[in-house]
Amino acid sequence: MRAAVFSEPGPASVLQITERDLPPAGPDEVRVRIVLSAVNPTDTGTRAGRGVPDGISPPRVPNQDGAGVVDAVGDGVHGLEPGDHVWVWDAGYGRENGTAQEYVVLPRRQVVRMNDDVPFEVGADLGIPALTAHRCLTLASDGPDRLEPGALEGRTVLVAGGAGAVGNAAIQLAKWAGATVLTTVSSKEKGELAAAAGADVVINYREEDVAARVREVSETGPHIVVEVNTENLALDLDVIAPNGNIAIYVAGKVAIPSFKAMLKNVSLDFVLTYTTSAEEKDNAVAAVAEAVNAGAFRVGEEAGLPILRYPFERIADAHEAVENNAVGKVVIEVTQP
Repeated sequence: MRAAVFSEPGPASVLQITERDLPPAGPDEVRVRIVLSAVNPTDTGTRAGRGVPDGISPPRVPNQDGAGVVDAVGDGVHGLEPGDHVWVWDAGYGRENGTAQEYVVLPRRQVVRMNDDVPFEVGADLGIPALTAHRCLTLASDGPDRLEPGALEGRTVLVAGGAGAVGNAAIQLAKWAGATVLTTVSSKEKGELAAAAGADVVINYREEDVAARVREVSETGPHIVVEVNTENLALDLDVIAPNGNIAIYVAGKVAIPSFKAMLKNVSLDFVLTYTTSAEEKDNAVAAVAEAVNAGAFRVGEEAGLPILRYPFERIADAHEAVENNAVGKVVIEVTQP
């Protein structure tokens, strides 16, 4: 089989496609033929040597997320059989082998069945973005542990950066769970994408007073803020509802206007999907799988997340596209559907 490998950290050019032996599926393991491998910023960071520490040194196969078809199952595996369409999560975290290869073997828990009519493009987007979004939406002390229809009924959610992959997932999952969703974007084009994802109110922060607009459309202010930029904290605390929650899923230096937070009894939480508890991850996987199989989670420009496709041979270009802040979801075509 073919695999993309980097033997040392560096620019995208360190990725080389090599031939490897087909790995067997051991007990409680599943071998998946990868159709699409997704590229996230954390994947390019790991390749460049600045990713989340996980104790694994090169050589490595990058990329955490992907979708494909079950090729083989090991002893003790239940609920999956060859031919099933699946998506996978955290494939390369704490392991040498991510999804940038034709076949990957993973523990049963990390392979999730999806309906055959769900496009592989959707499955490839469900790992880091959707699981991060779910955790951000369920951190509030008085909120649900797991999203489902009606779980966020009566709540308002503010999603910063609604045209990004996590922002798009947060909008779709929050709407599926019954929330009113506000989002901020930096351009008219990104605003159109966020609206296509289902946001009720889209605010262009380059052209509008965000705080004034939020107060205009929301009597209470958002109960939950899904935040992609720590520099927005002052704004978030200005508009958030009393006892609200701000979930931050990016690294950065944080200056907290603590008195504002104290006045409203606001909580701030920091999210890294890799290190959530087993229960939190299982809740997220189950909820995302339910939303997907119910048709409530979509991708493509018509759903606010353009798909940018690259052939396997151009994996370096795919990584560079993510590093250059491509708008949309970058996926690599590893094998044929």
